[in-house]
Amino acid sequence: MNILVNGVSYHVEVYGEGEPLLLLHGFTGSAETWKPFLSQWKQWQLILVDIVGHGLTDSPNEVERYEIDRVAADLDVILQHLYVQATNVLGYSMGGRLALTFAVLYPHRVKKLILESSSPGLRTLEERLVRVKSDEALARDIEQYGIEQFVEKWESIPLFASQKRLSPEVQQQLRAERLKNNAKGLANSLRGMGTGKQPSWWEHLSEVKVPTLLICGELDRKFCEIAMEMAQLLPHSYIAKISGAGHAIHVEQRQIFAKIVNEFIEKGGRA
Repeated sequence: MNILVNGVSYHVEVYGEGEPLLLLHGFTGSAETWKPFLSQWKQWQLILVDIVGHGLTDSPNEVERYEIDRVAADLDVILQHLYVQATNVLGYSMGGRLALTFAVLYPHRVKKLILESSSPGLRTLEERLVRVKSDEALARDIEQYGIEQFVEKWESIPLFASQKRLSPEVQQQLRAERLKNNAKGLANSLRGMGTGKQPSWWEHLSEVKVPTLLICGELDRKFCEIAMEMAQLLPHSYIAKISGAGHAIHVEQRQIFAKIVNEFIEKGGRA
């Protein structure tokens, strides 16, 4: 279905009944990210959203429309449209930053929070300015050279090195999902809700009172270290460090990932 939110048409898919679980994909992803889990999370009402600039959702020209607090506000409206008062939220990477933003700004909307390979942003203004500069350079590359050349480059960055061990079929599925995006949407997403552009939520982690599961892959040392730091500040947090996985645990260890998410929600936040 399409839901119009403040001038942006969002592509939203809803599956099943039961306790709701809002699923937020990463940069270059879409609702397709979560399709392999439809059969494993049948007991939940799954809400899949193409984040602004991705998939079948609009890609506005105005960079401000991609700002993470505005996108969080869009999620609030989408839940209203679906008559969902409060939901469990799972976000991966960029989607995890959005999920955390949503939990900080709309705490009454979130029952349990699951963050996969995510961060609260960068701590200092200096770090953020450096990241904004690098994201702008990447955005210009996408616009200048097109989506295919960008995806080729994106798949080769060290963060995704462990994905080279996946079967050719799965790698092709990932590439096909990424190629369905458009240059304007991805470029503006970097400019509007990149890690450098978003507010730092480090000082707000103590305000997140809901049970929070932090999932990281053991091969992704950077984000496992971030998860450990976050766990010190989140009042009710649990860490799941997954063997044999890098940044995208939901792709690299799908069965384990599905089981961990199920157990966390079912146990009421006791991992």
